[in-house]
Amino acid sequence: LLLLLAAAWGPCLSGRRWPVPYRRFDYRPKSDPYCQARYTFCPTGSAIPVMKEEDVIEVYRLQAPVWEFKYGDLLGHLKIMHDAVGFKSSLTGKNYTMEWYELFQLGNCTFPHLRPGMDAPFWCNQGAACFYEGIDDAHWKENGTLILVTTVSGLMFNEMAKWVKYDNETGIYYETWTVQASPDKQSVVWFDSYECSKFILRTYQKLADVGAVFKKIQTNYTSIILFSGEPVYLGNETSIFGPQGNKTLATAIRDFYYPFKPHQTVREFFVDLIKIIDHVILNGQFYLFYNLEYWLLPMKYPYLKIIYEEVPLPTGSKTSFGV
Repeated sequence: LLLLLAAAWGPCLSGRRWPVPYRRFDYRPKSDPYCQARYTFCPTGSAIPVMKEEDVIEVYRLQAPVWEFKYGDLLGHLKIMHDAVGFKSSLTGKNYTMEWYELFQLGNCTFPHLRPGMDAPFWCNQGAACFYEGIDDAHWKENGTLILVTTVSGLMFNEMAKWVKYDNETGIYYETWTVQASPDKQSVVWFDSYECSKFILRTYQKLADVGAVFKKIQTNYTSIILFSGEPVYLGNETSIFGPQGNKTLATAIRDFYYPFKPHQTVREFFVDLIKIIDHVILNGQFYLFYNLEYWLLPMKYPYLKIIYEEVPLPTGSKTSFGV
């Protein structure tokens, strides 16, 4: 149910700066064989081509309901949308799609597995970029968006491609939740999400920084927001679940995540839903895993909200880059 249902620093509160910046890593670790996807990640993926510098490339904003291939426009009615970016080369006539999503589907990125014989929750939460030839016009147009947003040179595209490689190798973990203090737009953001729309926004910003000039059109993106008082830092896997860890806290975290386990019967789902409501609403607690660390969120009304919010297309730091 909850699945349906850093740029700027925030103010300094209690000696800590918010939002907590998303951590980047030196390399992408190999995925554990235990992590398996129901649908293969990036099945037709290919390397990003090197474009001729004099090429003129159209850039398209792509958006469609999450899991449209399975549920049609159902999640679109809830404004739960997936974002991507498309490219068309004027020299070759070829189209390309680039997106960023979970290696092992959304559920595995949002909640862990509780494996027998392992004290710590086990996470399959990597996300990555996928680039492939072609744009599925019907997929993006039928229930979503396929619209030209800018035009860039081959030189600018190649600069973007270098950045994508860096971004993909260092920003490796998917984060579903945005966490903020209240529904007020000016409220403190404690943690920012790291998902498909944020990758597209970073890509647009990179293109703007190398000279792309974007059209003045409205662009909206989905965020799933948890509302919380100031988060409490709890520790990492070793300090909580290790030999010298906090057994009481470790048990509390495992008990919290247990109702979110996959592959439940209908009866188990409703029993676990009652447990989730008890944890999150009645007791006002949510355990967040962010940057490989655990935090306690003191939950506040309205607890969770899905928003479809406008984020303007960017302006860059350069006025020309080969165009």
